Amino acid sequence: MVKLDIVSDPICPWCYIGKTLLDRALEQRPEHPFVVEWHPFQLNPDMPAVGMDRRAYLEGKFGGKDAAIAAYAPVVERAEAVGLNIDFGAIKRTPNTLNAHRLIHWAGIEGKQNAAAMALFAAYFTQGSDIGDAEVLADIADGIGMNAAIIAKLLASDADADDIRARDAQFREMGVNSVPTFIVAAQHAVPGAQDTAMWLTVMDEIIAQRAAESGA
Repeated sequence: MVKLDIVSDPICPWCYIGKTLLDRALEQRPEHPFVVEWHPFQLNPDMPAVGMDRRAYLEGKFGGKDAAIAAYAPVVERAEAVGLNIDFGAIKRTPNTLNAHRLIHWAGIEGKQNAAAMALFAAYFTQGSDIGDAEVLADIADGIGMNAAIIAKLLASDADADDIRARDAQFREMGVNSVPTFIVAAQHAVPGAQDTAMWLTVMDEIIAQRAAESGA
């Protein structure tokens, strides 16, 4: 098997789009060689723990309402082309995602990391949920078969928070400065939301190489 590391943030729309395109490729290659693992990267590591009003955040980041709309136009266009129903109007707050990353980490211990990541994307981008809120995160955990009471207790503590920050810092030190970033076999970094066709080509090349090696 080949490790496919995904460096991502649950509030990154390109991450949602990119993983959706990857999933479509994986569905077309059920014999694919990838073992997927998610890794934390906070787009806003200095965001207050309670998050902030999304409109204020966007206008502050991009320099006004019109600039924010223009900045997100390519995202909206690509999401529509992919068939994702992203409801930016429903998103009222931009959260601090440290706790969301902790949930993804704990889900990984139970073999439910991918389910957690995709549930967080859906909650944020289609329902406008505040995924920085502990109750929302506990509900998401419950929805993928995790123990909500245990998750709520963990979220009320500082469990694994320093580890998430350290892993985020490690990827920045490695040169990751945007997400999504996909790392194939711990060697090849593939940035951005890549088309399904690209992933099919990568998988076919790996499968062919493995077949040639086994027959040698």
